[in-house]
Amino acid sequence: MFSESGGSPPYDPDLAGTVALVTGGSRGVGAATCQALAANGVKVAVNGRDRAAIDAVVAKITADGGTAVAAPGDVTDEAAVRNMRDTVEHTLGPVEILATFAGGQGAPVPTAQLGPDRWRAVIESDLTSVYLTVASFLPAMIERGNGVIVTMSSTAGRQPGGANIAYATAKAGVVMYTKHLASEVGRHGIRVNCLAPSTVLNERLQRFMSAEQLDELAATYPLGRIGRPDDIARAVLYLASNASSWITGVTLDLTGGRVIV
Repeated sequence: MFSESGGSPPYDPDLAGTVALVTGGSRGVGAATCQALAANGVKVAVNGRDRAAIDAVVAKITADGGTAVAAPGDVTDEAAVRNMRDTVEHTLGPVEILATFAGGQGAPVPTAQLGPDRWRAVIESDLTSVYLTVASFLPAMIERGNGVIVTMSSTAGRQPGGANIAYATAKAGVVMYTKHLASEVGRHGIRVNCLAPSTVLNERLQRFMSAEQLDELAATYPLGRIGRPDDIARAVLYLASNASSWITGVTLDLTGGRVIV
């Protein structure tokens, strides 16, 4: 992914030897993040629900000389998250970097047509999953007195836009969850920050938009392009490293200038 877009990721030696879990790590931003962390010597657990996609990311990292293991599981299921945690800790060791990137049910739906079932499903996917994952790994981080948590919001959680209202609400909830948790656990040596990307080029976007449409979309951004997966992965490297050791409770808008708060 890096070789296809933004070149090699920066290298930070203080990340080497640590253990990370990335939920939603089998595709797009999550996969790019797994690869960037592994390129920095991090032992990475790749979570997702599509075993073939997970295995492809693990194979790519392994082929490049990194360390990665598959960590399949539904992060909206408390028991599945607990089992995943136990497996990862047994295989790689205690998780020091936790990136909760699973979710992404933002497709536009008029609020009057959303329905309670869709509302609950999106909240579970994009907000409850964050709570369940962090709740499973946080006690051990507190006991050790260190840890880095990076959550995933969206521009949809920062300002009204085209996403459905359940997704926007969930992503706004992730922002406040991050702030509250950062304030609560900072005294334990744990930093918690949030990323809020705008449009990022991925397989789905390329499937549904022509090159001309993508160019037109890029022209609406002050920086003249849409995001790439490695833009997000590089931000994770910064927030996970000692370079950001005095930063917590922050939401970083990765939007090419689309959102300026």
